[in-house]
Amino acid sequence: MKLIKHTMNPVLKPNPENQWENIVVCNPGAWYEDGKFYMVYRAAGDDKEHYIRFGLATSTDGVNFKRELDEPVFGPSTNGPDMGGVEDPRIVKFGDEFFVTYAYRPSPPGQYWKFGHDEIVLPDAGEYSPAVYRKNIANSGLAVTKDFKTWRRLGRITQSNLDDRDVILFPEKINGKFVMLHRPKEWIGEKYGCKYPSIWINFSEDMMVWNGGSQLLLSGRENSWEEKIGGSTPPLKTKDGWLIIYHGVEKGGLGYYRVGVALLDLEDPTKVIARAKDWIMEPEHDYEIEGYYKGCVFPTGNVIVDDTLYVYYGGADKYVGLATCSVSELLEFLKQQS
Repeated sequence: MKLIKHTMNPVLKPNPENQWENIVVCNPGAWYEDGKFYMVYRAAGDDKEHYIRFGLATSTDGVNFKRELDEPVFGPSTNGPDMGGVEDPRIVKFGDEFFVTYAYRPSPPGQYWKFGHDEIVLPDAGEYSPAVYRKNIANSGLAVTKDFKTWRRLGRITQSNLDDRDVILFPEKINGKFVMLHRPKEWIGEKYGCKYPSIWINFSEDMMVWNGGSQLLLSGRENSWEEKIGGSTPPLKTKDGWLIIYHGVEKGGLGYYRVGVALLDLEDPTKVIARAKDWIMEPEHDYEIEGYYKGCVFPTGNVIVDDTLYVYYGGADKYVGLATCSVSELLEFLKQQS
């Protein structure tokens, strides 16, 4: 079972006319409503600081996207904790409002592809500065919008001392509680039950307060395509369970990014009903191999229209790609993996 990549890929490319998005567009959040696809995409220009912002594009067929504005719709704050850049939006909707989780840094990371693995630019901070600032640690925040054009920042929802990204909300409450997936990079070792960064799950009565204690949900497999893993797209509710698409990285996080799939119980999402042993998508084409991370497919948005699953992903940290499959076929495949 593999996702089918669209022949029109990449469906969104950098725009040389706009400085803020002239070298990168990738890792988009996605939403579908009333016959219209919305894409909130990560974008960056060729500035040496590498500030990251969000742009907005829409489509009526899910393939041909038109940019709504020549300006970013959301970006770093001018004097706040996320002034270093915002990235990787994941979109859910409660009532008439969209709640978007996103990763951010207190200082821009620099053009990281020119550095060693996991190296970024650090700010000129004194020895007494908090670790989150001194080490330029990535946190995750929450923002709310009704139209993807006017936004309000609600604040940080992860611990400041953890590199905790891939933070994703479930699209509805379960047993009266909000549910969140996250990937704290530092939670590894015997104490945590996983050798490499993994996917954790948490529950809360308030979208901004996650003190209930996280549980390990999925961890990687040694000597496989998915040693290090993290959540990718918001869970999708199906008749058979919560459909979870996640990313896996080989070589302890140093190799290719591929895509895995699992199914969680509808009433108790801490229970994994099924998980595919093999990946359902991997880097194959130039737009997934030749970029700022060579060999990366990184989904961040998905929607279901009729029986078709649309998965929007970043290719090589430079482009936006689209892959699809039949929902019923994917669920049948997963049930065979249980």
